[in-house]
Amino acid sequence: MQSRFAMVAAQPLFVLLWSSAFIAGVIGVGAAPPLLVLFVRFAVAGVLLTAYALLARVTWPQGGQLRHVLVAGLLMQMVQFGAFYTAMAEHVSAAVIALVQGLNPVVIALCAGLIGEVVTMRQWFGFGIGGIGVALAVFDQSHFSLAGLLLCVAGLLGLSIGTVYQKRFTPTVDPRAATALHVAISAPIAGVLTWLSGQVHVSDVGRFAGSLIWMVLVNSMAAFLLLNAMLRRWDATRVGKLFFATPAVTAILAWLLIDQPLRPLTVAGLAIGLVGLVFAARKPATAVVARQPVPVPR
Repeated sequence: MQSRFAMVAAQPLFVLLWSSAFIAGVIGVGAAPPLLVLFVRFAVAGVLLTAYALLARVTWPQGGQLRHVLVAGLLMQMVQFGAFYTAMAEHVSAAVIALVQGLNPVVIALCAGLIGEVVTMRQWFGFGIGGIGVALAVFDQSHFSLAGLLLCVAGLLGLSIGTVYQKRFTPTVDPRAATALHVAISAPIAGVLTWLSGQVHVSDVGRFAGSLIWMVLVNSMAAFLLLNAMLRRWDATRVGKLFFATPAVTAILAWLLIDQPLRPLTVAGLAIGLVGLVFAARKPATAVVARQPVPVPR
């Protein structure tokens, strides 16, 4: 019973933690170059997550499985956040970035066949309703450049493809080990890119430090540990649907914390998005289609 309650509570908690990352990112990028923010986040989180995994004596992946974990980590961490943080530096709002990332479940659903999952018509209907809610939530905040939009799409693809890749090739890897490796492999790449860019100045040390503390402890550690744990327990489409809620929640947090206006369409989008979540929820047992196990390459 306690385990079931914990997993139910994990869903809204994950949405809240994940949404807060956009606010922390905007604050951090406002105080320092995006690649520098990314490098420091990955470097500190990588050390802490690795130490935690070692203390917990987790089983580390090896051989081909380790390579798959590293590929998934680069997609979900370096590609996703590298693109999103750079988009923030291009003055793309947190709500717009959350809007694009909110399409994650649709991309995952399009790839569902690769990981042996079946998407029902009811779920597709839910995705459509959720997409409408996402669009309404930030419709009148959608002012961004073409470069910013392309960066957002790149970040979305990094997250979605990385999620499918992880579910396809490393479904049994301990989430603590996977999360530590995801961040650790991304840190040196972010460091090299920061050095090549030559942008290492910090304009506001207080805001820079505060945003990084939140991003490391809450976003890089708590949120991704929770994400990987849910991916290990549930199918990718069920986990992916949670991203429909993040744009509206992000808009609300932006209104409360960084003075971005909360518009009526945001409230309407939140309500419609929640309806979409109900339809996109896991299909009942009577509707489950038998699936053959998908072989996992080594």
